Amino acid sequence: MEKLKKRWGLKSNKQVLIILLVFSITGYSSLVIAKPILELVGLNQESTNPWIYRPLRILLIFPFYQFLIVAYGWLFGQFDFFWAFEKKMLKRIGFARFIKD
Repeated sequence: MEKLKKRWGLKSNKQVLIILLVFSITGYSSLVIAKPILELVGLNQESTNPWIYRPLRILLIFPFYQFLIVAYGWLFGQFDFFWAFEKKMLKRIGFARFIKD
């Protein structure tokens, strides 16, 4: 816990637990949301080639994850941490020109 507190600049173990909870809820939620959306457009795991279905699902999960992590962070009172985390992540994957500090 101490390593995470130091790395993330947190003050309490409670903050660390909340942040880990937000990460887990966000990951699960983005997975759950992607499946019905793919089925809505007629793609399901049983009838679609896995080489097509899985990359499409990953591409769909990504934007949901970006939105949900900030939303859940706000709900759990850690918006500033997750907004900074989101900006850092988007800069690393090439969206730096769209992000103003």
